[in-house]
Amino acid sequence: MLIDTYGRVATDLRVSLTDRCNLRCTYCMPEEGLQWLAKPDLLTDDEIVRLVRVAVTDLGVTEVRFTGGEPLLRPGLVGIVERCAALTPRPRMSLTTNGIGLKRTAAALKAAGLDRVNVSLDTLRPDVFKTLTRRDRHRDVLDGMTAAREAGLTPVKVNAVLMPGLNADEAPDLLAWAVEEGYELRFIEQMPLDAQHGWKREGMITAGDILASLRTRFDLTPEGSGERGSAPAERWVVDGGPHTVGVIASVTRPFCRACDRTRLTADGQVRTCLFATEETDLRAALRSDASDAEIADLWKKAMWGKKAGSGLDDPSFLQPERPMSAIGG
Repeated sequence: MLIDTYGRVATDLRVSLTDRCNLRCTYCMPEEGLQWLAKPDLLTDDEIVRLVRVAVTDLGVTEVRFTGGEPLLRPGLVGIVERCAALTPRPRMSLTTNGIGLKRTAAALKAAGLDRVNVSLDTLRPDVFKTLTRRDRHRDVLDGMTAAREAGLTPVKVNAVLMPGLNADEAPDLLAWAVEEGYELRFIEQMPLDAQHGWKREGMITAGDILASLRTRFDLTPEGSGERGSAPAERWVVDGGPHTVGVIASVTRPFCRACDRTRLTADGQVRTCLFATEETDLRAALRSDASDAEIADLWKKAMWGKKAGSGLDDPSFLQPERPMSAIGG
């Protein structure tokens, strides 16, 4: 079991499969991209599956989320999913993606055992999408979401980040569209995880701003407190139901006390938090012939040292050197 000194138990594993991405979102990385990890530094398919197996069979993990970068860029993705789906006990498996490659891969991922997807889409306007991502791929994302829904990778959840001066006014339109299409929409406050370290608390679109905007068009009723559990999103019932909308207030209303996540980077480092400044190297243990028990023990020790919170409200907070694309969402 992955327990920390505050009594939290990590049952949700986020696995970054690559730091590479085919978009250049302004809140994530510069236009020219980043210095990508060298191939020998990345975990191999076998190493990823082994670490997931240790997490599931020895450490009590019940949910696995594959992330990136953009995980659909990982050549062995379908095989990794299939092998993890064969584990006993079988974990629930999902994937966070920008959606560009989903039209091509959704059916194969479902057949391999993937349960559902989260797709990042910040705008309904192709011109704004091009400005935000520096790529003209809006139609590809929409088509990928349709393919995911048709393949049964449901519920399809949509993650949206609102940015001042770009898409700050789109919250009601995004929710109306999601309700019509049958997607579950979740707004995420912009977090200090950009490679440029340009994030500023002042002027960011907060959860309060988002809810105020949504209420100009919709009646929102808070979901019962018992429904949330350890989920990062606070959810509201839209116009009496059955649809809901979520807001992940990572900055203004952090949910650290209920966190149940452990994170594995594409180069085999355990991170206890998105905002952690320390990592524990499992790749080195794997490549020095450590046993499963030794790897599990390293992982337990890492999680035992997890801090009480993200530290975002602490005046001494320092943004992690590694950006979101390297850490995994």
